[in-house]
Amino acid sequence: MTYVVTSEYGLNQAVAPRLPAATKEYEEDYINQLNNVLRLYFNQIDSIIGQMKSLEFVPALTNYTVATLPSADTSGKGSRSFVTDALAPTFGATVVAGGAIAVPVYSDGTNWKVG
Repeated sequence: MTYVVTSEYGLNQAVAPRLPAATKEYEEDYINQLNNVLRLYFNQIDSIIGQMKSLEFVPALTNYTVATLPSADTSGKGSRSFVTDALAPTFGATVVAGGAIAVPVYSDGTNWKVG
């Protein structure tokens, strides 16, 4: 599924850290320095994930003609799509092909309805 970010705010960027060079033998200072660098990096990543959770995501709708819509039954009740050739659409009515009107549609589990 494709998502479109609908926020006017940009996300912070996390740059991969430059890791300290390893020593030939175990040194506590090296391990502590490595852990600190990784901890700071993962804190940045956690912050970005937190920002993403606070954004609104709107699923992108696929454009279809009425004839090429997938089955309303197999798509499932509540599925949404978009048609580009509706004829005189009325909200809540079953969508009919033959026009040039673009409208959103939803599945009631049996038919695609305008809305």
